[in-house]
Amino acid sequence: MAKKLMIIDTDCGIDDAQAIMMALAPPDMEVLAITCVFGNAAVDSVCQNVLRVLSVCEREEIPVFRGSAGPMIGASNSLSDHFGGDGLGDVIKDKDPQWEEKIQKEHAVNAMIRLVSEHQNQVSLVALGPLTNLALAVRLDPHFPQKLKDLYIMGGNMEGKGNVTLCAEFNFVMDPESAYVVLEDFLCRTYIASWEYSCRNALTWEFFEELINQDAPAARFMKTITSECWAYSKEAMKNKRDVYFGPGFVSYDAYAMAACLDGSVVTESIECPVRVELQGSIARGMMALDRTNKLNKSHSVFVMTKCDVAKFGQLLMQSLRQPCKKK
Repeated sequence: MAKKLMIIDTDCGIDDAQAIMMALAPPDMEVLAITCVFGNAAVDSVCQNVLRVLSVCEREEIPVFRGSAGPMIGASNSLSDHFGGDGLGDVIKDKDPQWEEKIQKEHAVNAMIRLVSEHQNQVSLVALGPLTNLALAVRLDPHFPQKLKDLYIMGGNMEGKGNVTLCAEFNFVMDPESAYVVLEDFLCRTYIASWEYSCRNALTWEFFEELINQDAPAARFMKTITSECWAYSKEAMKNKRDVYFGPGFVSYDAYAMAACLDGSVVTESIECPVRVELQGSIARGMMALDRTNKLNKSHSVFVMTKCDVAKFGQLLMQSLRQPCKKK
């Protein structure tokens, strides 16, 4: 049986690392490339984080491409320190001095266009960070979206409740114009794991302890990078109860990845047009769901709402249980 093909576009923080390891586990999945974008950290740190994850999983043959260092328009917003200054909890001290030699020379956007053109209608694109690379891809090649098999996005929100600004989610507000372009111009089958979806399908902290205490290199790596990060602190999250829709362990990007790997993980979704707001200091970057199609758009997306949490947990466990082997 032919392998499923995937490209991962990431701003590799801790949850991205978890999602990447999830993608590396299934034997029927081939990750063609990992493309990097600014977001959880500066793009150079993102590149180094991806290389670190691939090294832990013994999958260093997967090519890594450096992409956008800032949004498509305007100056960069302040980078998040949600996962530490380097995106992986600021606990890794032995940085690879030769990391830059391991990054492909081709720009991430060009590589994305090339690989999708070589494997038309076969590639699932999983976007885990700001959508800058994707927006630039469709600007360079207007036919890029129709060459994809499908697109999975972690980002956006459903109800105008933000986790960075009053009304907007982090990945979208870091580059609202790119989020707007992607959700207007990508007419391929598109699935969105919003911030609320991730939070409302949280796992228990007891599950998290079991997850990171498995006797395997990937699990030990996750235990290390979450050890000093407040976002993985049970006590810290208790104080965020009103914002995060209840206590629990949430690995945001893993929800989009799980949906790509096994569609049955998503048990309910809303199919409707969406639009990203570009105006105003409060609403800029917010994703609006148009359930009555007042926008008269021809294209709808699938906004995930409910998850088979047990099945999602199994995918997480499997991703850290054993080291990922080379092909």
